[in-house]
Amino acid sequence: MWKEYSRSYIKNNRSSGISVMVAAFISALFLSLLCSLFYNLWKYEVERIQIEEGGWQGRIEGSFDEDTLAAVKNFPNIEKVVINQEGTEGEKAAVDLYFEDMGTILEDLPKIAKLAEVPPEAVSCHHSLLAMYLIRDPQDTAPRLIFPLFLAITAMACISLVMIIHNSFAVTMNARVHQFGIFSSIGATPGQIRTCLLQEAAALCAVPVVSGNLLGIMIAVGLLKLANIMAGNLAEGRHEAEWGYHPLVFICTFAVTVFTVWLSAWYPARKLSRLTPLEAIKNTGELPLYKRKNSRVLSFFFGLEGELASNALKAQKKAWRTATLSLTFSFMAFTLMQCFFTLTDISTRMTYFEKYQNVWDVMVTVKDTEMDTFGGTKQMQELLDVRSCTVYQKAEAKRLITEEEISGQFRAAGGFENADQTFVSNTDSGWMIHAPVVILDDASFLSYCEQIGAEPRLDGAVILNRIRDSRNPNFRDPDYIPYLKEDRGITVLRSTADDKMAAKIPVITYTQEVPVLREEYGTLDYYELVHFLPVSLWKQIKTPIGGAEEDFYIRVLAGENAAMDELDRLEKEVTRLVGSGYTIVSENRIQEKLSDDKMKDGMMLIFGGFCVLLAFIGIGNVFSNTLGFVRQRRREFARYMSVGLTPGGIKKMFCVEALIIAGRPVLVTLPLTILLAALMLKASYLEPMIFIREAPFIPVLAFIIAVFAFVALAYYIGGKKVLRYKLADILRDDTMN
Repeated sequence: MWKEYSRSYIKNNRSSGISVMVAAFISALFLSLLCSLFYNLWKYEVERIQIEEGGWQGRIEGSFDEDTLAAVKNFPNIEKVVINQEGTEGEKAAVDLYFEDMGTILEDLPKIAKLAEVPPEAVSCHHSLLAMYLIRDPQDTAPRLIFPLFLAITAMACISLVMIIHNSFAVTMNARVHQFGIFSSIGATPGQIRTCLLQEAAALCAVPVVSGNLLGIMIAVGLLKLANIMAGNLAEGRHEAEWGYHPLVFICTFAVTVFTVWLSAWYPARKLSRLTPLEAIKNTGELPLYKRKNSRVLSFFFGLEGELASNALKAQKKAWRTATLSLTFSFMAFTLMQCFFTLTDISTRMTYFEKYQNVWDVMVTVKDTEMDTFGGTKQMQELLDVRSCTVYQKAEAKRLITEEEISGQFRAAGGFENADQTFVSNTDSGWMIHAPVVILDDASFLSYCEQIGAEPRLDGAVILNRIRDSRNPNFRDPDYIPYLKEDRGITVLRSTADDKMAAKIPVITYTQEVPVLREEYGTLDYYELVHFLPVSLWKQIKTPIGGAEEDFYIRVLAGENAAMDELDRLEKEVTRLVGSGYTIVSENRIQEKLSDDKMKDGMMLIFGGFCVLLAFIGIGNVFSNTLGFVRQRRREFARYMSVGLTPGGIKKMFCVEALIIAGRPVLVTLPLTILLAALMLKASYLEPMIFIREAPFIPVLAFIIAVFAFVALAYYIGGKKVLRYKLADILRDDTMN
């Protein structure tokens, strides 16, 4: 009997059935598409990090014998241990660790360090890779906000898609409470009614859900291929994304869709089981207004129709809650995404390209070569149309600072009281700190001495005598204070491998001015004391100190306003002078900027697609709810028309409701967006006016206009359908199909 009834109801109520099927299909399609794209973007980013940075998850550095390595390999949760040949230097080895369960890596690494008998600072995590698994190391200073933001936006979108299905069922099922009340009065049990509703839901949604999921996967495959083509044109040599689809993605999307359909069909049956047959029969499907309240603002601007619209929406407050949340999620995700990428673009431009535009034009990294063995420095510095050329290398060393050496300003700022033990070791004689060494070619070092007003000579070091004042947290405009008293003419550098190995070096001068290099100092380790040395002096002390990096660098600053073709020619000339006997990596400042812009455009293309998807989700919710609830309120409109409200008045009432429905998410979201944007500005120490000048007003305004337009269109279609009926027809026709 119930199968015949369900079949008859679906056949005779095609419009409501079609609306449910369309909602289920669209939701399944977008949910499958969204989850598929999210999984593949996550998979691509993990692959890119593994290719560029390696697939290791943890790393320890030190001197290890075979027994120690065997103990590390046998440590629980260790999948494999690999000796990193690139990070191995002399007796000091770099060991890459791979874990079976990355969730416990932060707890396991200190235990492994203790087992291997190495200090805590010798242990490190692969922060960028772990961040893709939402594992955050407190020692990681990088924000790494893109993946969590993207995950949050995807979650918002999925919630909105689930709401589309639920709302469509809620409208259809709520209108049938009266009908099932009649069945209940003649003996139908809640279990029978529940079975009827569930089989109707299965009949209506089985095909749309399956086809929507499959079509979403197919569209995702096509979009990934399109992204490969476009990204390949934007950035040559990039890692090409390969399609992947984990079974859990399909299980998750399909299960969420089926569960939503089941819950949406089961809820009305549960509601009926709590009503007596008489209460169910008396239910007309209207949403009652339990507490009438006058809206002075709407009454003032729109008169009687404004007050009627306000009370109507108050009566539907619970029914509209889902749609309002869905639209609010979509709008918030869109605005936050726009603000985040605008802020990121400004920050990258200010902290990299604008900061170093007068520092370098061509950078060449000569791999696996020591600087003091290179003989082409003079030829490069004699190149035409070159303002300056510096060849340099970096090395790691340590230095002991005593209490007597500390400057008064540094002592007043707190000294080493709050120093992280990762960077500063407290000893009986003082504090052992990192002392990075920057080795310049002799000509560049002499030029640097002249730049800072020191005596040009090659038998000593220039010490960067500044430390960031921790009382000013603004990393964009930090305050620097003198680090040491400038009364000592000798500095003692110690080896990082063995602090008993040391070299005494004369101090030419102390300064707070740095040479023109593409380097930053004191960003992660505030307490490091940088030494600048000429290469001729480094040759004499490198044996006891050691710690030199494997590569050295050639920084070239071209002539004023050099064009792209000039930099290309200069890059080729520098590469030629280095010679074919070396492995080199060269960078061109303008080309680097163009590549960065292309990568940013590609990323914006991908995220822009998700913004469009979010817009469709919000619009789908608007149509699903407005059309459904307009049909549900037929008796309400009959009463208004019976007391003399004209069709023009009903139209005005619809306009006010549409204005409230579309405007409420905007009014709720904009203050939150402004607050979150302000917090992001505060965290990045960016001046508000700089952001305001480039704020994404046009995309946000376009989104707002689109929301208002589609809400108005939904009300126009629903209102046109209501106004097509005469008063007698509305009162006589209880279904209004």
